[in-house]
Amino acid sequence: MTDTAPTTTFDFAGKVAIVTGSAGGIGQAYAEALAAAGAAVVVADIDADKAAAVAEGIRSSGGSAIGVAVDVADPASAEAMAASAVDGFGGIDYLVNNAAIFGGMKLDLLLTVDWEYLNRFLSVNMLGALNCVRACYPAMKARGGGAIVNQSSTAAYLYAGFYGLAKAGVNSITQQLAHELGGNNIRTNAIAPGPIDTEASRTVVPDAFMQPILAGLALKRMGQTSDLVGMCLFLLSDEASWITGHVFNVDGGQIVRP
Repeated sequence: MTDTAPTTTFDFAGKVAIVTGSAGGIGQAYAEALAAAGAAVVVADIDADKAAAVAEGIRSSGGSAIGVAVDVADPASAEAMAASAVDGFGGIDYLVNNAAIFGGMKLDLLLTVDWEYLNRFLSVNMLGALNCVRACYPAMKARGGGAIVNQSSTAAYLYAGFYGLAKAGVNSITQQLAHELGGNNIRTNAIAPGPIDTEASRTVVPDAFMQPILAGLALKRMGQTSDLVGMCLFLLSDEASWITGHVFNVDGGQIVRP
């Protein structure tokens, strides 16, 4: 289990949440926190075995969860994920689009990155969120509304190559969908984390690069997955019932935006 306990109590009893990319790292923290707050959770990940293990851990702690395999870039796979939530728990209230290619991703320039790799990368890291929303929103609409949280990054505001490009796209998708879905009482927001201490980030960003990043933060430490949980639960909850179309930095003061 990850360190996911929020300082504010949320009650999601009777709610159903899908969290993509939740077989580890930040997504796992979100899934476990939602389950601890009473939601039935679909742990969705391209790694079916790890998703099943996280779901089993949630059930062993008294929560309700199922593991589902999903490739967020594949419309048929996203549709099957949504159907699993409806079949297993009766509907969908919340969607957290966290899945991304990050751990082990190539470090290259927009000018030189392999075109096939770039297309796959953007299909997962940017259009994957849209694909999952398209699959899930009919069930959310049928429940009378719901909430979506997309995972962005402070990379959207920095020079970060095709990773930053993808996250800037997520921000725009978030703002556009807020208007397209608002009439159905479905809210859409995003979280933009700063540097977070996960296994994936440790494999991508060498310590020699990370230390100057941390030195530039207002709060000079790596973020933890638990630092993101409270914002995610808040944005999904009724406490945020008049908040939509926004991107919230949770970044230790890395980025200042007007």
